[in-house]
Amino acid sequence: MLYHLFEYLREHYNFPGGRLFQYITFRTSLAIILSLVITTVFGRRIIDFLHTKQVGETVRNLGLEGQMQKQGTPTMGGIMILLGILIPTLLLGNLTNIYVLLMIITTVWMGAIGFLDDYIKVFKKNKEGLAGRFKIVGQVGLALIIGWTMYFHPNIVVRQTVGDTNPESQVPIVLRKKGESFYYTQDIKSTKTNVPFYKNNEFDYAKVLKFLGPGYEKYAVFTFILFVVIIITAVSNGANITDGIDGLATGTSAVIGITLGILAYVSGNTVIAEYLNIMYIPNSGELMIFAGAFVGACVGFLWYNSYPAQVFMGDTGSLAIGGIIAAFAIMIRKELLIPILCGIFLIENLSVIIQVSYFKYTKKRFGEGRRIFLMSPLHHHYQKKGYHEAKIVTRFWIVGIMLAIITIVTLKVR
Repeated sequence: MLYHLFEYLREHYNFPGGRLFQYITFRTSLAIILSLVITTVFGRRIIDFLHTKQVGETVRNLGLEGQMQKQGTPTMGGIMILLGILIPTLLLGNLTNIYVLLMIITTVWMGAIGFLDDYIKVFKKNKEGLAGRFKIVGQVGLALIIGWTMYFHPNIVVRQTVGDTNPESQVPIVLRKKGESFYYTQDIKSTKTNVPFYKNNEFDYAKVLKFLGPGYEKYAVFTFILFVVIIITAVSNGANITDGIDGLATGTSAVIGITLGILAYVSGNTVIAEYLNIMYIPNSGELMIFAGAFVGACVGFLWYNSYPAQVFMGDTGSLAIGGIIAAFAIMIRKELLIPILCGIFLIENLSVIIQVSYFKYTKKRFGEGRRIFLMSPLHHHYQKKGYHEAKIVTRFWIVGIMLAIITIVTLKVR
């Protein structure tokens, strides 16, 4: 809103300083600061309100050291994160940008699902919360909205080089110069995405259906949406599982958010994208403002969520964070980097899948269930081994930072 206000004042009244709001980096900085203020200053009031309403965490005794001391700690603190993301984005973002609008929808949508889950647990005294099938329906519903919009919306395009001769095309062609040579580019609808460590760095989802023969391209929408569904569901659940000890999911998500912001900036900057030889995505640079608000919200929430936690984000925060990360990566065509960038989420997810699968297999085979880990998810395994929560979280953060660096390195290493 402030962005549009200052744009209006600059255009009609030559308002001094109004041009600053044209710069993505300036608005991103403001978004980080504003988000930090909302989550740290006003976060205290939200925690006090949750205390007043007795919105406390119900903790199952899993035999972990210090676990029962968390009984009654306020949950649903994800509301702080949602406000820290949405308010700066609405104030500083370009609300006519389709990418920004999709991210706002993602935040509200996944936050609402998580809030409903927490509400059932806290106020309805149902420890199971929202049934798993309803969470999946919500995640799939969001994926359908994102996938369908990205495939059909006219403003979601990628820039593609079409050679050194002007082809006959209905799409506008632009002549560009690189060094002493000239080439033509055009902004087109595409189901292509970036692939790490691959020379040409692009993969077309439509090629999955190449076995259907001529005309397979018209079915590309179904392949693309299927991948979107899988990615959003997996990452959202991964973030939810990772939110098991103080500060783990919050700090890891902040690192991921910084990386996604960098990737959005280089993908939305025609000069840098050309230098790195990566896919240029017009108008995607505006996602930097959202990324700044996201990082600020996570870091600000960490003020109260670091050990010993004064508030838990609950599913209100964890489901929203996972959905945001997945949707953001999809929009900047970097979703195939998620196994690297979100490696913490992935290993936490896999630890649960492996543990449950092996337990069921051995119970059927030997009549007695056996375990690979002392407890899953993986962070509980290390707790059982006697590591302090703070040490586990710090080491997971270090691994997350290493994975983030590797993710950025993939822009050049192919």
